[in-house]
Amino acid sequence: MGMKSLPHRRAGQGFPLVLVHGYLGGSAQWEAEIAHFCDRFDVIAPDLPGFGDASDQAGCDRIGDMADRTIGLLDELGVDAFILMGHSMGGMIAQEMAAKSGPRVSRLVLYGTGPLGLMPDRFEPIGVSRERLTSDGVAKTIERIGATWFRKGDASAGFRLIVEIGAKANQQAALAALDAMAGWDGRSALKALEMPTLVVWGHEDRSYRWPQVETLWKNLPNATLSVIPGASHAAHLEKPRLFQAILEDFLSD
Repeated sequence: MGMKSLPHRRAGQGFPLVLVHGYLGGSAQWEAEIAHFCDRFDVIAPDLPGFGDASDQAGCDRIGDMADRTIGLLDELGVDAFILMGHSMGGMIAQEMAAKSGPRVSRLVLYGTGPLGLMPDRFEPIGVSRERLTSDGVAKTIERIGATWFRKGDASAGFRLIVEIGAKANQQAALAALDAMAGWDGRSALKALEMPTLVVWGHEDRSYRWPQVETLWKNLPNATLSVIPGASHAAHLEKPRLFQAILEDFLSD
């Protein structure tokens, strides 16, 4: 294939737990989760092509291609079965990975995400994000979009981290990912995802509204729903202890 391997963070031992970041994210956003779960899981957090520590790579314009690249990394690492968590766009990638690799995914966590890439009722249409990204550049875009991921906007504790990670993305990947999301619809695959699945959602998420979350919860055969009060799209940074406790409960069930 000749494709570069995806950079990733990895720590711990035990059953593999794979954490997939979302749009303008990176593996660095999971540091607290890696630290929390590495005593009993082999935690693996990739950087998607064009984002975070993979900013030297060309980005993908299909969710399926991002899923393939992530599965490729796990194949390279010799990881067969794993627990999979995806956040936001990473949740779309996780749905696609679960559809493609079925029984390898023992449990699935879909966090702050939905089954439809062209997000209805998003804080702004994807086309607007594309225009603004083209005129403003990546660094300004993550400042602007990242503020909508927190209930307290740019005054939130995790905001600077998000901006720092997001600013690493390359412009081509940032634009390609908007196309990837706009072109993706995972609704028809939901019924086939039979693994135990936790749907986690921040009550005030402005990217993925309740109808998206409800579609996941009602159509996944084996889904549990957990709503985090007083949190928005970056609930893992806004309410880390609560977020980790909810994951803990699901993973030890």
